[in-house]
Amino acid sequence: MEPNLVQFKKGVLELCVLALLSRADSYGYDIASRLSEAIDMGEGTIYPLMRRMQKDGLVSTYFVESSSGPPRKYYALTEHGRQSLNSQRTAWTAFTKAVHAILGSDDTAPAASTEPSPPPTTLTVQKTVRNTKA
Repeated sequence: MEPNLVQFKKGVLELCVLALLSRADSYGYDIASRLSEAIDMGEGTIYPLMRRMQKDGLVSTYFVESSSGPPRKYYALTEHGRQSLNSQRTAWTAFTKAVHAILGSDDTAPAASTEPSPPPTTLTVQKTVRNTKA
């Protein structure tokens, strides 16, 4: 995998986790699996992030009994986490629009206008040439 792609993924990982948790509470393995499917992020990256997000007050945790083993630790978005998701989503949208504009992506092309285009502007340049021969 290209080093830049790894950095891109790490840069949006918290935003992706917040977005997943905004839909429903979830446990670590489920979050890791969904991110692995969507953006090919490894499970080892998720757990340190989840601990940091809990420490930062973005998520809270609770345990749910499991029929197939020990209780599962579920993560839930806190109000601070919702605020962070909203601000990160806004920043991400603005950032990606700017990058797409720079890259010249097709999805940033202006929509076809129903109004006629103004005629092209003609620019006339006059240049004075001096005779430097004596």
